[in-house]
Amino acid sequence: MVRLPGRSGGGPARRPDGPRPPQTPDRTHDQDEGPARGSSPTRVERDGARYRRGQRPLREAVGGRSVAGQVFVLQVVIVLLLVVAAVVALVLQVRHDSTVEARNRSVAVAQAFANAPGTLEALQSPDPSAVLQPRAEAARRATDVDFIVVMNTDGVRYTHPKPDRIGKKFVGDIGPALAGRVTTEDITGTIGPLVQAVVPIKDADGKVVGLVSAGITTAKVGGTANQQLPLLLMAAAVGLALATAGTYLVSRRLLRQTHGLGPHEMTRMYEHHDAVLHAVREGVLIVGGEGRLLLANDEAHRLLDLPADAEGRHVLDLALPADIAGLLASGRVATDEVHRVRDRLLAVNQRPTDIQGGPPGSVATLRDSTELRALSGRAEVARERLDMLYDATVGIGTSLDVTRTAEELAELAVPRFADFVTVDLFDPVLSGGEPEEATTLRRTALSGIREDAPLYKVGERIPLVDSAPQARGISSGKAVLEPRLAEATGWHAQDPERSAQVMEYGIHSLIAVPLRAGNLVLGAVSFWRSEKPEPFDTEEVALAEELVTRAAVSIDNARRYTREHTMAVTLQRSLLPRRLPEQDALDIAYKYLPAQAGVGGDWFDVLPLSGARVALVVGDVVGHGLHAAATMGRLRTAVHNFSALDLPPDELLSLLDELVARIDQDEAEESGNSPVTGATCLYAVYDPVARRCTIARAGHPPPALVHPDGSVEYPDVPAGPPLGLGGLPFETADLELAEGSRLVLYTDGLVEDRERDIDVGLELLRAALERSGPSPEDTCRAVLDARPPSRAIDDIALIVARTRALAADRIAEWQVPGDPAAVSDLRASVSRQLSRWGLEELAFTTELILSELVTNAIRYGGDPIRVRVLFDRTLICEVFDSSSTSPHLRYAAMTDEGGRGLFLVAQLSERWGTRYTPAGKVIWAEQPLP
Repeated sequence: MVRLPGRSGGGPARRPDGPRPPQTPDRTHDQDEGPARGSSPTRVERDGARYRRGQRPLREAVGGRSVAGQVFVLQVVIVLLLVVAAVVALVLQVRHDSTVEARNRSVAVAQAFANAPGTLEALQSPDPSAVLQPRAEAARRATDVDFIVVMNTDGVRYTHPKPDRIGKKFVGDIGPALAGRVTTEDITGTIGPLVQAVVPIKDADGKVVGLVSAGITTAKVGGTANQQLPLLLMAAAVGLALATAGTYLVSRRLLRQTHGLGPHEMTRMYEHHDAVLHAVREGVLIVGGEGRLLLANDEAHRLLDLPADAEGRHVLDLALPADIAGLLASGRVATDEVHRVRDRLLAVNQRPTDIQGGPPGSVATLRDSTELRALSGRAEVARERLDMLYDATVGIGTSLDVTRTAEELAELAVPRFADFVTVDLFDPVLSGGEPEEATTLRRTALSGIREDAPLYKVGERIPLVDSAPQARGISSGKAVLEPRLAEATGWHAQDPERSAQVMEYGIHSLIAVPLRAGNLVLGAVSFWRSEKPEPFDTEEVALAEELVTRAAVSIDNARRYTREHTMAVTLQRSLLPRRLPEQDALDIAYKYLPAQAGVGGDWFDVLPLSGARVALVVGDVVGHGLHAAATMGRLRTAVHNFSALDLPPDELLSLLDELVARIDQDEAEESGNSPVTGATCLYAVYDPVARRCTIARAGHPPPALVHPDGSVEYPDVPAGPPLGLGGLPFETADLELAEGSRLVLYTDGLVEDRERDIDVGLELLRAALERSGPSPEDTCRAVLDARPPSRAIDDIALIVARTRALAADRIAEWQVPGDPAAVSDLRASVSRQLSRWGLEELAFTTELILSELVTNAIRYGGDPIRVRVLFDRTLICEVFDSSSTSPHLRYAAMTDEGGRGLFLVAQLSERWGTRYTPAGKVIWAEQPLP
């Protein structure tokens, strides 16, 4: 039996007999505080109500009938005794201290005077009193003692505060002092109780030649303590008053808690409480505010199987089920909550105890509800099914991948609903299409409690037989239940051999549900049971349909995304360069990684230019999807067209900026929204003859330059605004690159993401480039391998170009005077140079091309005129002059004398054109090598 703390006795609780003690008059109620008609509140209730209203008389708290009054009287007596004992002890201590102080002072004064300079000489003088009496009185007044007496060894005084006593015998014991010791004694003299000390005066040989005695009354030493005694008594009185007030407050609170009951009444109340608590057939638990079990009756011990030492322990440490332990620890209000504890179902009610000023904590009652088990079992099944549907809502469709979504459905249902789950889809669904009269399914997902089931494996094709449950479900659009597969002839007809293996394995029941998204059937989901002997029932069919319906929406979304993503990727790859053009200025390697979340607008290009130069371009369109890919294609085409004009990088970016602004304007006018298109771009032109690279960028990350010695730097290229903003010019940077340098261009997806700042990404890129090999392919591989293993949320375009230089012996230059007669000399020089290069076959056409171009420069251009011939993958002829007038190709009439020069140049060369320089223009023509 559980008993309250402090209860003695081991007998069973019983209701006590005997008359109830009469109530005292001071505990009666006033008329306005009486109980309502028809009610009979107990005395505890009446007194408790009165104490809560603060109307209990003072005499109840200090009287002796109640427990509180008895405690008050006892505490006051104890405090009073403690105060008296403290005062007595303090007085005795003061007296003792006064005596000790008097002895110490008298000895100190006597020794000081005995050892003072001149004292020994004065004793040996003819008249010691004449010398020592003034000194002794002065010392007495200075040290505040009552007397200082100097005497000879016979005890005859030489000094005394009263001169008439000089020459008389000293009153006291001088024997120890004559023996050389210091002595003190307590005597009562004419001036009252005093302490006197006698000290010897010794000569140089240690012989006692005189004595000094100093005395002080104890009244003089203890006077300060006696003056402080009234203050001490007053402090004791104040302490007594404070202690009494505190005791009163404690007694008053105890009075409230005991409701003014006397000891006998409290004993009876406790016995009633103990009897009722342990006799009821409901478990009762009282839990404190800190979650510790304060009390548990016998029924609670039985229902919860509590340990014997449960009281005082935290409820979370009692090995209770997590749900009921959490309820008891929380202290929340509960009404008839059903909790399973081992093999019992307990209805739990819980209420807090701190209502209307009670102590913190809660009281819980437990009732065994075995008769509710069946109903609770059905409720538990319903709850588990709701939980599974909720998990299906949040757990299926976490990715936009058809296969992964099907796997999530299969993994969710095993083993909570079925032992094996298979998801079969039509082949077009996996690639984002719509099935059209398909006759086979493909096993897309398989999940089970074991891996050795003889079902079709993932990836296998499954023919549809009209009698099979899956085929019937697909044709009817409803779930098909086969409770006993052994009796399902239509299922056996689909694959008799495999069906026999499935039956031998122990699978005995099936639900086949068509996977429908609107009017479109994507496939079928099959739920198989083997462990549980009961077959699937109609309620489980409804649950299976609900699961599949929710999964079908996610699978259809993944299918649509797959289709759109495939289209966007196809469009994007069609717009990117399929292969790099042939050129000798740069060794180039590139990598392009599309984003996993969607197609972006990153692009790159390599464009051969005139004069053996090569342009490198990298760009990024804001956003993802088809719109970004289409915009990227338009910009890439524009860059191709603008580069054909041999524009400098800053002018080319200015034209691109205007194009993007027009695209924004068109989009805004069509959709009525604000412009959303934006792009960044970096354009670089490398000249292998001068080994110089001219770079301009519009909001794009800076390029990285790897020197031949392996050091890495980010050149200072002015950062222009992104394309489409307009209003600001673009600036260029000219870099002189040593042969073998590697120029690294990239998009922001390589160095920046949501969890990493671009500065961190640039440092990681620098470290990767420093560790990379010398070839462009090695550099690309090292950069991509150094990326953090995170999901790519943006496209990545990377180009690594290692520079080459055109050898000096493949370059020929001539200055041409502004005289037409100089053309013949130039032709001869060119022929000789072509012979040295082994290109005699091109001598005639080259002479003709240069003759026409130089003649036009002399006639229409300006000095200086310079000719340069480059032996590269083609033979390049260039004519420089200071004029900015560009020649135009036209068709000459039969009667025209001129106008056929450029026509001949166009016919004889593979390509020709004009490019402008700060000092003029260059007309160039390229011929293929033989």
